[in-house]
Amino acid sequence: MSDVAVQLSAAWPAGATVGPDGLVLGGVPAATLAAQYGTPAYVVDEVDLRAQARAYRAAFSGHRGRVQIVFASKAFPCTAVVRALSEEGIGADVASAGELFIARKAGVDPADIVVHGNGKSLADLAAAVRERVAFVVIDNPDELGRLAEAASAEGIVQDVLLRVTPDVRGETHDKISTGQADSKFGLSPAAAIAARQRIDEAYGSLNFRGWHMHIGSQLFELDAFDRAIRTVAASGPCEVLDVGGGLGVAYGAGQEPPSIEDYAQTILAAVHDTVGDEIHLIVEPGRSMTARAGVTLYTVTSVKQNVSTWVAVDGGMSDNLRPMLYGAKYEAAIIDRPLPDPAQTPLTTSRLAGLHCESGDVLIDAVDLPAPAAGDIVAVPTTGAYTFSMANTYNGTPRAPVVFVGDGESRVVVRRETIEELGARDVG
Repeated sequence: MSDVAVQLSAAWPAGATVGPDGLVLGGVPAATLAAQYGTPAYVVDEVDLRAQARAYRAAFSGHRGRVQIVFASKAFPCTAVVRALSEEGIGADVASAGELFIARKAGVDPADIVVHGNGKSLADLAAAVRERVAFVVIDNPDELGRLAEAASAEGIVQDVLLRVTPDVRGETHDKISTGQADSKFGLSPAAAIAARQRIDEAYGSLNFRGWHMHIGSQLFELDAFDRAIRTVAASGPCEVLDVGGGLGVAYGAGQEPPSIEDYAQTILAAVHDTVGDEIHLIVEPGRSMTARAGVTLYTVTSVKQNVSTWVAVDGGMSDNLRPMLYGAKYEAAIIDRPLPDPAQTPLTTSRLAGLHCESGDVLIDAVDLPAPAAGDIVAVPTTGAYTFSMANTYNGTPRAPVVFVGDGESRVVVRRETIEELGARDVG
């Protein structure tokens, strides 16, 4: 029996197939991965990951000026992920000294690093200038003096961008919307213009280069990007325009996000119409770069009927906090019967529950599974963004490993945390 990829939804890695051994990821049976590395485990299709990087570079290749694609590393701050993307010509967008450390450990050139965030500490700013990053994005007036002092202490003039809040709200969850006027991120256009004047007049160790924007995450509406770019571009002349990221992905069947090519076409049309085709352009994809490449494997620990059919697994909010944080929805499959025939095995509408002592620890509120039973391995796709980065040790649960797969091979790039390491920071 040959493998087939076309029957799986767009939520799965492009190379995921179904064959005699059930679900196959990166040429490796998921059953083999679960047996070798245990569960829960984050599995990343490295071929898919690198393909997304290449797709982004190709989509923006029509811009005459310089284009920097920088990965929003908050989506998956794993050294191996950042390194793989760097090898494909992708830089890093970091929001703390910690993410900067990971980017540098991964080998990202400081000239390809952008530092931003709404609450950067003195340590964050000092690390940025010490590493000689390309740009620091100013989020608020209070940062100006602190960054200027840090740059002066290092004897450098730091290039900066100013983050403008364009009052454009994309169609997404409130908790991942960032472009509205009442946002914790950025400056109003008027305040950004005033901040630029302060830089020019009062801070010799800072050099204004351009504007930055970001309107939200998991966006399907391309018009919102167009409107935001036009608002930000009206803030005044600049050498650099950073348009952020935010392109959405499919988390299940029936969802059809814009393609990377359509997204790029919208961005470039607005940029070329406002600031020209030779401006230095920065794009910050995160979720759309890594989400589809990731699949999380779990083991079913129990199945019971309490009004609903509860299928409990050995992970939950410790490895994927998104459903509990803002209602993120996923699909799932049992790996040895991922494409079941309901005529042979009736589907059971199940609630996929985590192991943690919280009623809200439910990964999927309703998913149809074929005769789920204890011991089954369940795969949840599109978990390559904002899962590893939000992982925690609730209920004393060691954090899961990251396993790269591709071309029939697999390797651990982040090992599973041990129980002993839960006490590694104890004093006395």
